[in-house]
Amino acid sequence: MSIAKRLLHGLVSILGASVIIFLISRLSGDPLALLLPADAPPDVIEQTRQHLGLDQPLVAQYLKFLGHALTGDFGNSYRWQEPALGLILDRLPATVELALAALAFSIAMAVPFGVLSAVHRGSWFDRFAKVFAMVGQAMPNFWVGLLLILFFAVQLNWLPAFGRESWSSLVLPAIALGWYPVAAQTRIVRSAMLDVLDSDYIRMGRAMGLPERVLVWKYALRNAAIPPVTILGVYFAAMLGGAFVVEVIFAWPGVGRTVVEAVFARDFPVVQAGVMLTSVLFVLSNLLVDLSYSLIDPRIRHG
Repeated sequence: MSIAKRLLHGLVSILGASVIIFLISRLSGDPLALLLPADAPPDVIEQTRQHLGLDQPLVAQYLKFLGHALTGDFGNSYRWQEPALGLILDRLPATVELALAALAFSIAMAVPFGVLSAVHRGSWFDRFAKVFAMVGQAMPNFWVGLLLILFFAVQLNWLPAFGRESWSSLVLPAIALGWYPVAAQTRIVRSAMLDVLDSDYIRMGRAMGLPERVLVWKYALRNAAIPPVTILGVYFAAMLGGAFVVEVIFAWPGVGRTVVEAVFARDFPVVQAGVMLTSVLFVLSNLLVDLSYSLIDPRIRHG
């Protein structure tokens, strides 16, 4: 598939996300019920509704929202009284930092586990890696996060449980967010390595006397990298958009936590800005993964 087609599909996905989040945010209720006092006069309520454009039909509201969104204008936050996009961009570095740390943790754990499990197939380590992957995928990140807080922060008092004060504050949320990808990636790396290790050129390398570590870590791993890289790109994008549970648990000041607070406050501009930015990052992440294939395997070319 050409890059132009991928971009077109990405634009369609972003447009679809804009429609969905616009409609879902309106189903959460009337924001005026939270913005104004319960005893506000009817004329004040109506004036505020007109000022926010909430008196217009949904179609007109969406077209206005879409037109402004194309210029980066999502309106002002109802709760924080500042531009919604600027508010989200201020929180974005914290979310990217958390996602990158979680991705680094998942790679550092999954690649050695998957490779060694494939090299020593049928051994005790292989069986342990299978059990680890199965158990890891059965543990949701919010439960992992609570266990990490209980053990490392409350019982041992080694690491802080909340906030973003120093590098130590990043450890527990990064592990909680990256735990599920570790389990999934271990299985994918193992499966890809098993296919490559049975190939003819690996057998030829062994017959030529090449060291096993060179065959495994230099040649086999590179040729087995495309499936893991693909899923890593998906997981990284999912971490950017799905970190809200971990951010809430660890009081991490990122986009996810801000969007959750905006949902409860029925702050439509902030919710829409957060979801749209996440959708764009998701599409760009997957596009970069597609472009990286030719670097991993020169036989792959994009039209």
